[in-house]
Amino acid sequence: MKNIINIFLLLVCYLTSSQITNAQSRWITSTDETINEPNTWIAYRKDVSVEKVPTAVIARIAVDSKYWLWINGKMAVFEGGLKRGPNPRDTYYDEVNIAPFLKSGDNKIAVLLWYFGKDGFSHKSSGKAGLIFDAKLGTQNLVSDSSWLCKRHPAYGNTGEPFPNYRLPESNIRFDAWEDIDDWQTADCQSLYGFENAVELANWGDAPWNNLIKRPIPFWKDFGVKKASKLQRVKGVERDTVIVCLPYNMQMTPIVDISDKDGGNLISIFTDHMEAGGDINLRAEYVTKKGSQNYESLGWLNGQKIYVTVPSGVKIDEVRYRETGYNTEMEGAFSCSDTFYMRFWDKALRTLYINMRDTYFDCPDRERAQWWGDVVVLMGQSFYTYSPSTHSLMSKAIKELAAWQKNDGTLFSPIPAGNYNSELPGQMLASIGYYGFWNYYMNTGDKETIKAVYPAVKKYLSLWSQDNTGLTEFRAGGWAWGDWGDNKDIRLIFAGWHYLALKGAALMADELGFVDDAEGYRAIMDRVKAGYNSCWNGLEYRHHDYKDSTDDRVQALAVIAGIADRTKYPDIIKLLNTQFYASPYMEKYVMEALFIMGEGKYALERTKNRFSNMVDHKGYTTLFEGWDVGGYGGGSVNHAWSGGALTVLAQYLCGIYPLEPGYKVFKIEPNPASLSDASITIPSVAGKIKSGFVNTDNEFLLKFSVPHGTQAVVYLPESRDKTITVNGKKLSLGQYKPKEIYKHQTKHTLAFPAGDYILSVKN
Repeated sequence: MKNIINIFLLLVCYLTSSQITNAQSRWITSTDETINEPNTWIAYRKDVSVEKVPTAVIARIAVDSKYWLWINGKMAVFEGGLKRGPNPRDTYYDEVNIAPFLKSGDNKIAVLLWYFGKDGFSHKSSGKAGLIFDAKLGTQNLVSDSSWLCKRHPAYGNTGEPFPNYRLPESNIRFDAWEDIDDWQTADCQSLYGFENAVELANWGDAPWNNLIKRPIPFWKDFGVKKASKLQRVKGVERDTVIVCLPYNMQMTPIVDISDKDGGNLISIFTDHMEAGGDINLRAEYVTKKGSQNYESLGWLNGQKIYVTVPSGVKIDEVRYRETGYNTEMEGAFSCSDTFYMRFWDKALRTLYINMRDTYFDCPDRERAQWWGDVVVLMGQSFYTYSPSTHSLMSKAIKELAAWQKNDGTLFSPIPAGNYNSELPGQMLASIGYYGFWNYYMNTGDKETIKAVYPAVKKYLSLWSQDNTGLTEFRAGGWAWGDWGDNKDIRLIFAGWHYLALKGAALMADELGFVDDAEGYRAIMDRVKAGYNSCWNGLEYRHHDYKDSTDDRVQALAVIAGIADRTKYPDIIKLLNTQFYASPYMEKYVMEALFIMGEGKYALERTKNRFSNMVDHKGYTTLFEGWDVGGYGGGSVNHAWSGGALTVLAQYLCGIYPLEPGYKVFKIEPNPASLSDASITIPSVAGKIKSGFVNTDNEFLLKFSVPHGTQAVVYLPESRDKTITVNGKKLSLGQYKPKEIYKHQTKHTLAFPAGDYILSVKN
């Protein structure tokens, strides 16, 4: 019987290592009856013979849900695949050049697939585990079909309780080393006991995966495997706990090196974020084999500490980690004379980076969900800090929001949506409007994306109406969330966001040539503005039906939207000195409103007072969801919406913002407020912009660099008794004259072509 099995395996080996055919690729899976259960793992093998390796071999690979690819024993893709889906039906696919891993002659291809098998706040399950693979080598095709071998990987399984909360489509990962398949990625076919020919399920584009849409974002950046420091073993009665510290809160896969003389012992692996944000999150388990071994748990976790619990007789030789993350570079930089804001900037950067991967998300532990109120704030920060590769993540997010629109016109998030589909009206208005879609366009110049989603914007805005005063009617949606915290004047919160959504839509319509649409939006804006101002009682904005303490949020929205005129500023400023109800999410807009009203000094003071607890907390390298650990919404301690002040520092303190899409023309309008100096480098789509000021009693000195092909418009307070020099030469009449459209009524305006400049204003 054993000889018959060996002969069969040799035959399978021959068939699977034969020359590549011109067949069509097929979705394939295992014959195992349990293969579509949640948290299943499938090992695939295919041996191919290649006569000559082309310069480039582009493989198209799609899965539900994630995969790891080895070619000739070398890792070609670490965690491929994107959470499903680009819309309610379809699936993403990857393109990867596998030529560097191929060789002339025999090649061994191995794929490990992880099937989530359940919906989450960021993933829509297809209901079936599957792989499809397609690559062209000259006139031949390497395709997935029944000649591939596969097997449900027996070492992977489920842990016991506690299980991760329902928002996460991922499951805990348990790996039993006794059940591992030794060297399955590189072994000869005849040694792959238990592998069978794959089952063919469907063609490219068939249900349940449907249309396959090319991955629009880069593969993850792999920072390499690093040794964790400060390993500490704490003795217990039966189990010890090994604690290792990481340099900061990160996305990583833990690696443990173990010595166990017996084997069969359970090791638990988790981080300081396993129970965080008010719920249970992800962890891993490993069952040892006898002897020395190492294990990398492939499902990424986040945290600043790794915990490994082991029986007292098992030795942990070393704990390592592989940090991964979105493939972008921290090309922006900021410095200033206030050390608080330096600390704030660093924590905001760390929090921002840990909240982007398949999508932008709210937190990397509790839900990993693309809530669009968060996305608006995260995009704003990204423009001033990370390289333009983040723009692909933004475009993906924008297109997904539009593609998930319901038939009745409703927009909702988080998306991709598996088990959540409720509309948060305020967040949806923020998303499609001036701070969302339009801000994306101004920073990127990506007209194609705006054109693609504009119909969804128009359709959603048609759902909104006004009362007899012109004010936006209340729309409950699925969750009438305006912000965390108390004293929310919800009618005016929604009306403020409605006005800003209309403003963004009007500008998009202008850009796309929809003149009638633009006029219609502006007519509605006029009515909403009148209705909003009818709620001004002489001292503050307050809706007539609102009975609680005056809401600082709605005062700020009135200012940033342009609803409040300057005559109201003194009263609003006075109120913002006494009302502190905004959460860290909305506090960004309060800070911005203060800068607009000329209160930059107080804006910095208020922000410092409100954020000092999280910025100065030495136990965390990230910012919190609420003002304290365990606060609003479960109290995530890595919530990037709290970094919104970063954008205000860049846009108002340093004064950098595009005046034309894609930074063809941009402004520099510094407002030193209480700071003696500040400098910034911005990785704009047009090139790096550098600007820095030093402000003393006798001189205001501004140094800046204008990238090739762009123009900077500099705004300075006008004063007839001051001397202005540029690069050491006194400014003469008519020099650096801007276009009429960019002139400011009350500020001195200068326009500079590409180059480096030192501008001095002396008393």
